Amino acid sequence: MAKIRITKMYDFEMAHMLKDYDGPCRNIHGHSYKLFVTVTGIPITDKNSPKKGMVMDFKDLKAIVKDHIVDRFDHALVINSEADPDMITSMKKHTENLIVVDYQPTSENLVTNFADIIKSHLPANVELHNLRLWETATSYSEWFAEDNL
Repeated sequence: MAKIRITKMYDFEMAHMLKDYDGPCRNIHGHSYKLFVTVTGIPITDKNSPKKGMVMDFKDLKAIVKDHIVDRFDHALVINSEADPDMITSMKKHTENLIVVDYQPTSENLVTNFADIIKSHLPANVELHNLRLWETATSYSEWFAEDNL
């Protein structure tokens, strides 16, 4: 049977700041992100499976991405752990959803982090093919499995 790709799209709002950046993105600001998740696999052929003909149930993919990416990052403020420690402490007091990461929270680094998270939750017969993370209406970053072997 043919290998097939399926894709699902997710929306979330997130703020971040880029430590030491030489432009306005060094300030806290937000984006309306769109995340496209494409997985690949061979559709299930077991005639007794309720999932026969599917690479993966879109509902199951949605649960993985929603639980581990969207619900965590939606309406969060994401900052680099190397930011001013006093600022991080203050933000923890005043922000309900602060995520401190060990990387500069650029679109490129976020999409790489998301790939690692999603890959770790996929069923054994399904592989992450690529992610596309739109940060603005005209700008996105992509992660492809073939580039990251």
